Amino acid sequence: MATSSTLDLRLKQRAVIEFLTLEKATPIDIHRRMKIVYVETCVDVSTVRRWSKELAGTSPTETDLHDKARCGRPNTVNDIQHQERVDEIVQANRRIKVREISEMLGISTGSAQFIIHDVLGYRKLCARWVPHMLSPELKLNRSPEVKNC
Repeated sequence: MATSSTLDLRLKQRAVIEFLTLEKATPIDIHRRMKIVYVETCVDVSTVRRWSKELAGTSPTETDLHDKARCGRPNTVNDIQHQERVDEIVQANRRIKVREISEMLGISTGSAQFIIHDVLGYRKLCARWVPHMLSPELKLNRSPEVKNC
């Protein structure tokens, strides 16, 4: 993920490209001049060409140097609503399969598996989902009779 300083640097470089494009400089010349100033952090020449091409027919007042807002889905579906819904489904039918849960909720099997195992702490035992009851602390504090079994 890009940090704030990298985003600021890209914004500055985009402003330089816009300015030099409006002065009718070629993308190669723009890149050469930017390479002197930004050295290692300079954007690639292909990026300069693309941005220069996008900015070529516009006036300075029309251009927006910031990235356009993107629509998209969240990276994960591991939110409270999904966790509660998965828990309800497992409580209603302990013999249900991960694939069936993922199809019911419209999430990937990996996400369903993560919620069931890691978030809710269920384990499959004799074809049934059962809560994993013993925590590491409880395992350490078992009575000696149980440890000898």
